[in-house]
Amino acid sequence: MNTKYVFVSGGVASSLGKGIISASLAKLLQARGLRVTIQKFDPYINIDPGTLNPYEHGECYVTEDGAETDLDLGHYERFLGVHTSKANNVTTGRIYNTVINREREGAYLGKTVQIVPHITDEIKRRMLLLGKTGKYDVIITEIGGTVGDMESQPFIEAVRQLQWELPEEDCVTIHLTLVPYLSAAKELKTKPTQHSVQMLQQNGVQPDIIVCRTEHKLTPEIRRKVALFCNVKPGHVIESMDAPSIYSVPLNMKAEKLDQLVLDHFGIKDLPEPDLTEWNKFLDKLFHPKSQVDIALVGKYVELQDAYKSILESFVHAGAANECKVNVHSIHSEFLTTENVEEKLGGMNGILVAPGFGERGLEGKVLAVKYAREHNVPFFGICLGMQMAVVEFARDVLGLKDAISTEVNPATPVPVIDLMEDQKSTTIKGGTMRLGAYDCRLEKDSLAYRIYGKEMISERHRHRYEFNNEYLPMVEAAGMKATGKNPETGLVEIVEIPSHPFFIGVQFHPELKSTPEHPQPIFVAFVKASMKYRKEHPAAEAGAVAGAADAASDRTSGAVAGAADKAAGSSAEA
Repeated sequence: MNTKYVFVSGGVASSLGKGIISASLAKLLQARGLRVTIQKFDPYINIDPGTLNPYEHGECYVTEDGAETDLDLGHYERFLGVHTSKANNVTTGRIYNTVINREREGAYLGKTVQIVPHITDEIKRRMLLLGKTGKYDVIITEIGGTVGDMESQPFIEAVRQLQWELPEEDCVTIHLTLVPYLSAAKELKTKPTQHSVQMLQQNGVQPDIIVCRTEHKLTPEIRRKVALFCNVKPGHVIESMDAPSIYSVPLNMKAEKLDQLVLDHFGIKDLPEPDLTEWNKFLDKLFHPKSQVDIALVGKYVELQDAYKSILESFVHAGAANECKVNVHSIHSEFLTTENVEEKLGGMNGILVAPGFGERGLEGKVLAVKYAREHNVPFFGICLGMQMAVVEFARDVLGLKDAISTEVNPATPVPVIDLMEDQKSTTIKGGTMRLGAYDCRLEKDSLAYRIYGKEMISERHRHRYEFNNEYLPMVEAAGMKATGKNPETGLVEIVEIPSHPFFIGVQFHPELKSTPEHPQPIFVAFVKASMKYRKEHPAAEAGAVAGAADAASDRTSGAVAGAADKAAGSSAEA
């Protein structure tokens, strides 16, 4: 069987959920026994999202092989349970960079380099690249942006050419659009969808299937109208209503027979119905929790939910594993002070200090660590969160008041967190951090070992700074233990305080490998510890309401800081 290609575009508005529709279709095809992967083509000129401020584009997702990619790749991995790679995310910047480098090498033999054919040829080459590996039966390609955007035009043109070049039975195009409901008229309006498809058709692409995002059910009359004016068969208009969880969307798409329409177009027959047994078990636990916990997520980008997307999804997975609803309260670290820390964190059953870069909001993270340590509240620190746990311990337990990271103060006399040796000669920011999966060896008598149940683990990284091992003997003598290290470099990967009920900080990003069917072990253990804390401290329940109100206030205040960051042209390390 030839490799089959599905192209997913979007119209009318952004954020309709092309990534979720792509991942849902991929899940259904995979559950029928096909080998499927998804790739994202982003129209921005950045080489990758690595230097983008999270306020600009949300979380930067890191793959096993160290690619800094769009957050939609996180959805792809969570739905499919398989790793993506550098080849799964391509930007306009990467396309132009390749073409310009080839031109400088003389590869075009003196010809004038143009969008057509040179840029579109490179886009097509990348679109077909994964298919040539022989590893996949179906490649789903999500086109970022919205049809009509100037930036997206070369990608749409590449799809048009591939529709013409590939056999008809090997290529399906899906267009996701919006059918808004006007409450004043009390009816759904199809005109935006019609105009969006017309714009796509003007670019030479005729969609085979139209997926309509809607808040109300599509009547048969609405479906016929969309089909008639958009030139598709009536049965090829798919309803995508708002769902209680993104993880419900595959079931909704199965009910709409999206996967069957695609298989029929490909001429693939006699496949079994999708086996979603484990997926349904996860959803059953997700929608029928037996308990709940309140967890503070202390970070500097909390007003933008997508900035910590993988962390939030990991809590969904870990909550379901524990049959527990996890109420995540976003606390902006920039506005956390000694005067309000009790008010904001007093009702929490667990505290997670999130990753980030730069000085803004750093002292608030240190305060959150101090509160968790002194009040025996379950604590989980990720990347910068782990580093601030070390800083707080050095300051308050060791008495090293000037302890800080050299990221903040290069001249500090107490650099408990320092720039990694191989980073000291690096001047280029993009793609030069310690990225991707690295091994970690766990101490057998540690909390980490009890959580993972094995000595060697592998987790993904994205950082430049590390625990300064010159301070390790002093820190360990005072009660904070390094229980996980890279076996080759000795880099401290995990710190714990054994005398604390649950205190763990990790240099890596465990949230990047959590899926509904295989939740990340530390998140599962952290939620379980938070459940135990809530049971033992029923007074904490009352404080959670106040914490939620504070979190809403923090998000509003944080949006102002985010706008200031943008105005200053800050990078991802702001």
